[in-house]
Order: sequence, then C-alpha cells, then structure tokens
Amino acid sequence: MIRRQRLAVGVCALLAALTAGLTFPTAAAADETEQAAPKVELVLDVSGSMRTRDIDGGTRMAAAKQAFDDVLDATPQDVELGIRTLGANYPGNDRKEGCKDTAQLYPVGPLDRTDAKTAVATLQPTGWTPIGPALLKAAGDLDGGSGTRRIVLISDGEDTCQPLDPCEVAREIAAKGIGLTIDTLGLVPDSKTRDQLSCIADATGGTYTSVQHKEELTDRVGQLVHRAADPVVTPVATSGAGQCTSAPTLKSGLYTDRAAFGQQRWYKVDVKPGQELRASVSVADDRAVNPSYGVLLRAVTAKGREIVRGEAAGTGRTDMISTGLRYPKPSSDDENAPAETVCLEVAHSFSAPASVKSTPGLPLELTVDVVSGPDQAHDVASFGLGRGWWLLGTLVLVGFLAGVLWGWLSRWRVAIWRTN
Repeated sequence: MIRRQRLAVGVCALLAALTAGLTFPTAAAADETEQAAPKVELVLDVSGSMRTRDIDGGTRMAAAKQAFDDVLDATPQDVELGIRTLGANYPGNDRKEGCKDTAQLYPVGPLDRTDAKTAVATLQPTGWTPIGPALLKAAGDLDGGSGTRRIVLISDGEDTCQPLDPCEVAREIAAKGIGLTIDTLGLVPDSKTRDQLSCIADATGGTYTSVQHKEELTDRVGQLVHRAADPVVTPVATSGAGQCTSAPTLKSGLYTDRAAFGQQRWYKVDVKPGQELRASVSVADDRAVNPSYGVLLRAVTAKGREIVRGEAAGTGRTDMISTGLRYPKPSSDDENAPAETVCLEVAHSFSAPASVKSTPGLPLELTVDVVSGPDQAHDVASFGLGRGWWLLGTLVLVGFLAGVLWGWLSRWRVAIWRTN
C-alpha cells in the first residue's frame, strides 16, 4: 500500500512538472517606448482628528510628519514626487467650504528635499476630510505621461463630504484606463475607515494597510514610493466591442478594459501560419458581488466556429478570477499565406446585489502574446500538454504493466500458500 501511494505521488509530481512549463510568459509592452519618470503624489489627511495622541504617545500628525521626512530622504532620484493635503486650510463649520479644502503642498516633479520638508513642517491639523475631492485633484496632478503613476493616501477617518463617494471616485479614475494606482494607509483600525480605504485601493489595483506605529508608517510609505520606481508594464486602455466584426485588433501586449454585468467583450488578433496565440484574462471584483462567479475566454474564427476556450468558476469570496488559452496555427508551405483573424470573446458571470451600482463595468486585464509556434502545432493543442503526452502515455503503459505483474505475483503467492 505504501509503495502504491508513493508511486501515485511520483506520477502526480511528474504531471505537475509537465504542466508547470505551460505558464504564460510575461507579455511585452504594447508599445516598446522609453518610459517616462515615475510619479508619486502623497495625499495627507490634515483634518482636525489628526491631533489625536494615540500613535506611540504622540499625535497622528507628528507621526505623519516624521514618516514624510524619512521618506523624502530616501526617495530615489528618478522618482518625481509631490504632496497634496486635504483638510489643512479651512477651520470653519461650513461644510460646503470644508469639502473644497484640498491643496497641492508641493508640486509633482524633481524633488528638492529641503523645500518639501519645509512645506510639511508648516502643517497643522485643521478641518474636514474631503477624500473624494482630493483624489480627483491628485489624479489631475499626475495626468499626462506614460510612466508609473501612484497616489499614496494617508488618512485617519472616513470621508466627510458625501455624497461624493471616494470609492466611486476611485472607480471613475480606474475607468479612464490611465494606469494610476491608489494605495491607502489607515491610521485608525475601525471597520468603517478600513472598508472605505480598502474599497478605494481595490478599485485601482492598489493596497490597503492599517498602521498604528511610527515605524510601520515610515516603512510602508517608503515601500510604496520605491515601488513606483520598479519597472512595470503599464496596461494599454482599449475598448472591446459587442461583436467580433467591430472589435479592435490587438497586438502582443497587456490591455485593460471594463466589462459590465452580463456583457460580452470582443477583440481580434491576427495569427500568421507558424505562430501561436497565447491569451489570458483576469476580471477583478472592485465592489460587493454575489458569491457565485465565473469567467470565460474563447477563441473563435471570423465565421463563429469555436477553436479553443479557457474558463474558470468558483464560489465564495474572491478578489479576482483568471483563465487563459493557447492556439497554435500550423505552418504553411505558401510563404504568402494570409494571417488568420482570431476573435477573442471575454465574458464573466459576476452578479451584484440590487444595492450595488452596476456601472462602470468590472475591470479586466487581457494579455495577448503572439509567438513562434511549436514544430507540431497539434501537440500543444492537446489539452495544453504538448509533447508531454508521450511521457504521459509511457507512464500509463508502465503503470498498466506494473499492475498486471503485481496481480500475477499476488495470485502466484496465494496459489503457493494454498498448496503448502
């Protein structure tokens, strides 16, 4: 029994090794152009509640200032950094005026550490918490250019300027397809603040972190600023069509789009003889959705015949669901053979409660890679195992023969036992 279990484990390990080599390669950027300098804007809550003394014996404002000073010293030279405040200037009780209180303390650009530190040192906790308006202004501060753009929001409470929901603002920013990420840090671990800041981050593919100590705040802000300097592939915004005939033609690259509930999105890719199409799609739920969900990626001919499909489904809580496919087009003896137009269909089965807004659609990322195909195209099409089928067939045959031999030996031993 133990030997059989070990044999089964070994077979599973070999199969896992076979399929592991089929992971999709990192997609190349759709346009290989020189990347602009990464830009980061730190958005700091300077509302009256920042006077509270609950972070290592000091005020929240003091902890934020110390974190900013340390981060400014360590900011990479190639990062253009700016600082925006919310609630820093209007001390009155007029809600309308308080909700306009956001200003750029230091413009986004090459960093002068002395000037930036001097500006931060003047801040005093003052007014309201207009997170939504501040995010809109910050997105404008970072508008333009093709480099990485990141907003780091530090706040200790909920937005006080409803009905401009900051979570909806973040979704609108994400829907523009400008590749801007919002990371959020909460200085108070209450559920309402956490839910709102998490929603803002999720809408743009960012992260939420709860911090309660000076060192945690400094370390996390520093990590996010340095992350902006890391080389990344920025998704190219595209807009899929409702049918293949009017769909945009995509080249190899990483693309972003939105797909509404119950909506199909179509894209086209040209595949020449001897090439292989590799595609994958990820759909993220940036709002509350029902627990049952699925995603479908299909490759069909221009006449509607299905070539291959990838699909995934699940139940329960999830942030994202992904699937992919591969389609190798056989080589042709005709050097002038035309490329085949392959239609890619993306659909998902996410649904939302009646209280949740259905627009804009859920964010999706589509990776398209057209590469040189294998020598024998049909091998790769065989459930993605490629030439691993030869090894799989050998393992099956060896297992069958081993089973027959084991059975014969067992019967022989039983016969000998009966005889004796």
